[in-house]
Amino acid sequence: MTAESPFVSDVPAAQAHTAWREVRADTGCPARVDVVRPRVGEAVGRVTAEPVWARRSSPAFDSAGMDGIAVRSAETVDAAETTPVLLDAGAFEVVDTGDPLPAGYDAVVMREHVHSVGDRAELRAAVPPYQHVRSIGEDISAAELLLSEGHRLRPVDVAACAAAGVVELAVRRTPVVAVIPTGDEIRPIGAELEPGHIVDTNSLMLAAQAREAGCAARVAEIVPDDPDAITAAVRAAAAGADLVLLIAGSSAGRDDYTARVVAEAGTLAVHGVAVRPGHPVVLGVVDGTPVVGVPGYPVSAALTFDIFAAPVLAELEGAAPRERPSTTAHLARKLPSAIGMDDWVRVRLGRVRDRIVATPLPRGAGVLTSLVRADGLLVVPSGVEGHHAGEEVRVELLRGLSEIDRTIVAIGSHDLVLDLAASALRAEDPLITLASSNVGSLGGLVALRDGLCHVAGSHLLDPATGAYTLPYVDKIVGPDAAVIRLVLRDQGFIVAPGNPLALAKIDDLTRPGLRYVNRQRGAGTRVLLDQELATRGIDPAEISGYSREEHTHLAVAAAVAAGRADTGLGILAAARAFGLDFVPITQEPYDLVLPAENLTDERLTPLWTLLDRADFRSEVEALGGYSCAETGRRIR
Repeated sequence: MTAESPFVSDVPAAQAHTAWREVRADTGCPARVDVVRPRVGEAVGRVTAEPVWARRSSPAFDSAGMDGIAVRSAETVDAAETTPVLLDAGAFEVVDTGDPLPAGYDAVVMREHVHSVGDRAELRAAVPPYQHVRSIGEDISAAELLLSEGHRLRPVDVAACAAAGVVELAVRRTPVVAVIPTGDEIRPIGAELEPGHIVDTNSLMLAAQAREAGCAARVAEIVPDDPDAITAAVRAAAAGADLVLLIAGSSAGRDDYTARVVAEAGTLAVHGVAVRPGHPVVLGVVDGTPVVGVPGYPVSAALTFDIFAAPVLAELEGAAPRERPSTTAHLARKLPSAIGMDDWVRVRLGRVRDRIVATPLPRGAGVLTSLVRADGLLVVPSGVEGHHAGEEVRVELLRGLSEIDRTIVAIGSHDLVLDLAASALRAEDPLITLASSNVGSLGGLVALRDGLCHVAGSHLLDPATGAYTLPYVDKIVGPDAAVIRLVLRDQGFIVAPGNPLALAKIDDLTRPGLRYVNRQRGAGTRVLLDQELATRGIDPAEISGYSREEHTHLAVAAAVAAGRADTGLGILAAARAFGLDFVPITQEPYDLVLPAENLTDERLTPLWTLLDRADFRSEVEALGGYSCAETGRRIR
């Protein structure tokens, strides 16, 4: 490709790998990193560069496998409980585990099976030949193949090599990964930030991923958005690295120079891959070194390393790419996906009714916390439009199944108390996870009905009766559901500090020019607003921003804090989190709904214990806008 090559938007991932591999071969990139010969104890984590053969047997002699006495088995043939055999001194020898077997003896009797009679040994059972004897070469025989080429060495591997007389190993040296952050807006960690500045977290993350993959990482200084400066940085890095990761500038924006730099300084193989997130990735070679143009969004950056960098690094070491274990799971909710892209979706996992349930997390390429909270990765292939709720899918695991088995899956309305509970439970027992997914009260009750969660958070107001949650439980979940009061909480307007627009009541939302941010359909807060509007005869169309939706109280508060909205209905704790003010409108109950049989589920016992703790209730009320007067009470 030339410098004028257009942005290619939909190269399939497999095709991109092939194109990059061919360019690496054509431009003379080394197929493997060099061979080094460290001492055996320094080789853990490295990959063997040649077969490893045993130089001696292990054990190198017949040895005692137990503490006891060495005997001649033929002299014990008649031994039994009723006719014990007495061996005189000289007819046996005392041995410890690992001792060479004395000449003339062919078996060992464990010390606890030997009965002393003076200086003689009494045996009450016959001993077969070579009982408790480790024969020469039992573990390893001289000249045996211990390890093949391309084997990543583990602690047990180097121990076996040492036992076989190997003192040094031919291994591939540690690959070096150079990380180059770019962008006029990027600032080092710890720097004072002004509006428009972004902390350089991608360098930190990518370097850590490289080290986790067994590589050395070198992070360059931040390079401004200048093509000449970027070219110089790439050439300098390529001279001393096996792979260069060039961060940001890979898209088609005004200051995106990565593809141009790679094309002019070397060879551009691919610009744009049919993967989401990570679409604008750049793959090429500069001065005989592979280069990856990593998208600037953090989730895209992390997945680009997994999809493209990690396999090349394994190839350079001559090792198989590291693969995570996987499992099948059932989706907690519908998962749409665009045709034409491999869609990498982050999910939370938990075991509900003897099956694993996967709940998709927010999918934005900039939502790094979606990877922090993810238990697994689900790939929706490019030819699939998505999956329906309850459909079985394959998930790549980021946590072990034993941890997932102890996860409490909560789906429904968002509340900060659930986040506080998750932290408290994990502090009490690191194996317990409370994974909450925010789909609104109505969505939570539907998920509970379909067996896709353990508990559902709800604060749905029934306009007909004025009651909360219970009428919906009857309609959706059924008569066998239990309802536990979590908190009473204040709902109100989240407003800028000082409440500059003097908002005081629902009617104020119809003011000309006022910008409102709403919650999504099915959210209890949305239902509350609609009821208040209906009571006053206000048409939602009169409210500017009524159709703009956010999925959490914190997202509403963030919109107000950023100046994108003047107000939104939410909870006091969310307003406080962003330094905003709060105008109370009403107090409402927030409840946990679950099948009655789950009340005695051992998985949920720590949650009920936590709700009864005075210190936890104090922490909840300290958030502001909460009352724990009824916390933990079963109301149905």
